Amino acid sequence: MAETTHLDGAPEDHAEKTLFSALLTPHRSLSKNGFTVLMILAGGVLLVQGFFFFVTGAWPIATFCGLDLLALYAAFKLNYRAAKAREEVRVSRQELLIRKVNPRGQATDHRYNPFWARFMVDRHDEIGITSMKVTGEGRTTPVGAFLNPDDRESFADAFSNALATARR
Repeated sequence: MAETTHLDGAPEDHAEKTLFSALLTPHRSLSKNGFTVLMILAGGVLLVQGFFFFVTGAWPIATFCGLDLLALYAAFKLNYRAAKAREEVRVSRQELLIRKVNPRGQATDHRYNPFWARFMVDRHDEIGITSMKVTGEGRTTPVGAFLNPDDRESFADAFSNALATARR
């Protein structure tokens, strides 16, 4: 018989059955291969422009073409680093756990009693859900701030249902 484990790797007690578990990660539309192609194309265009400026005697401008490529590379690397952040959400009858993991891999746990926790959703008429947070026991924890509007709706529905189930 397979043994179920918690998010932290500890064995799960059958009395504390997980009712809901979600891993929230930021969406990045450009793959590593797409990044490589983008950098090659941008490098080629900036090389041609830089060469033109160098030949026409405007060599200081050619150096800025190299700086543009470096800035583009740095921006994408920072974006990919930020994409390593994640949030793990787990609901059982005894506990609501929100584990936030930053891009460096450092985790912070936010634990709530599901009977006292409240899930708050802020909505805008045109955009949909703009923010989500869990409140209770004098604390507030934002959830899924990096999700797109469709994913926020989906998560909010599933999470609300899980909290309602935990309270029954």
